[in-house]
Amino acid sequence: MSVVTRWERVGLHTHIKGLGVIDGKAKFVAQGMVGQIKAREAAYIVTRMIKKGKMAGRAILLVGPPGTGKTAIAVGIARELGKDVPFISMSASEIYSTELKKTEILMRALRKAIGVRIKDIREVIEGEVKHLEFKMAPHPYNPYQQIPQSVRVRLATKDEEKTFTAGMEVAMAFIEQGVREGDVIMIDKETGRVTRLGRSKSAKGMYDIEGEVYVDVPSGSLIKEREFVYVMTLHELDMRRARGGSLLSLLFASETKEISSDVRNEVDEMVKNMVEEGRAEIIPGVLFIDEVHMLDIESFAFLNRALESEMAPIIIFATNRGFAKIRGTDIVSPHGIPLDLLDRLLIIITEPYNRDEMREIIKIRIKEERLSITDDAVERLVDLAEKNSLRYSIMLLGPIKEITEISGKDKAGIEEVERAASLFVDYKASSKHIKEYEKLYLP
Repeated sequence: MSVVTRWERVGLHTHIKGLGVIDGKAKFVAQGMVGQIKAREAAYIVTRMIKKGKMAGRAILLVGPPGTGKTAIAVGIARELGKDVPFISMSASEIYSTELKKTEILMRALRKAIGVRIKDIREVIEGEVKHLEFKMAPHPYNPYQQIPQSVRVRLATKDEEKTFTAGMEVAMAFIEQGVREGDVIMIDKETGRVTRLGRSKSAKGMYDIEGEVYVDVPSGSLIKEREFVYVMTLHELDMRRARGGSLLSLLFASETKEISSDVRNEVDEMVKNMVEEGRAEIIPGVLFIDEVHMLDIESFAFLNRALESEMAPIIIFATNRGFAKIRGTDIVSPHGIPLDLLDRLLIIITEPYNRDEMREIIKIRIKEERLSITDDAVERLVDLAEKNSLRYSIMLLGPIKEITEISGKDKAGIEEVERAASLFVDYKASSKHIKEYEKLYLP
């Protein structure tokens, strides 16, 4: 059995549209960013250096306590660099796989963060999304999780309006691109590749200052021939070359088999030829590695060398550790990073948020969650953020919304906040519970 529903997904950083810096000065609240004035202004300078090609051989390290916006700043840097710039986020602990070598995982991440903008003449479907519906089905390996089986979309130009249906691959592309009603999109009829061109000028904006690109609704027929510009990553090209070069090989290829250096060299040569012929353009993206202190000495050595490559993306590290042992050694170093690598990093520090900053962040997340809530309930959430953590207050927004709907109210109040806080405790309360019932827990 399957259902037809609208897809709605709110991520932790969907509200980030840029760094919120104008003429080198960061606004207190802008483009989804709040506070961290010095860190954002430093990040803005970095984006200028990247655009001018002055970041070669160097990387960025974001240092600060948990929940101080390190990932948000990394996302903001990627947004500032452009909509087609690949942004790859990973945790350092992901490299410890039983199926692939650590260096292979890091190499894939590096090549996923390098885009290639390719130009071609294609038959496409182009228009504004008027209505969007996904047909969901249970996941074949997890019946409690649903995945999109197909998509039904009504597109319109100034002169024509039609409804189209497409399969799972296109449905997943819609989700990955974050397509919603009011967006202007382009679909390649041959490959099913979806490109989000921007928001329709007739669509209502969510913020006073935002990084959205507003475009005119296309005119003429929905189906037309035009120069199709799309972006693929070097890793996607590697996979196609390694598995035979077809689209199906890219979609269904195994991710557990390592790619040889010969294949990657062939792809690099092909891309260089396309660039020389004017058919492609290389787009260095951003690789964000969180919890960088989890990397070991072998991985650090690999990345140190990778920084010198002409095809290297912009690498941003983040850590919340102080002095720690470099994994795989007995050497203690700041942030658990070798000193020779630290010496090549531009380090940006983030600081704990104050009450006013917490309030603004919570308000932004409330808006993203589409939660109607009273002012005194917002202040109670700020109290919980100060007492426990900002992340805890933000995590409560989902349960508060559900509790409000269950009670039949139009607006959440302090009662709903207290109810959510009593049902979902913070780590401090959890620790207290463990100590109280320590004898009952398994050692």
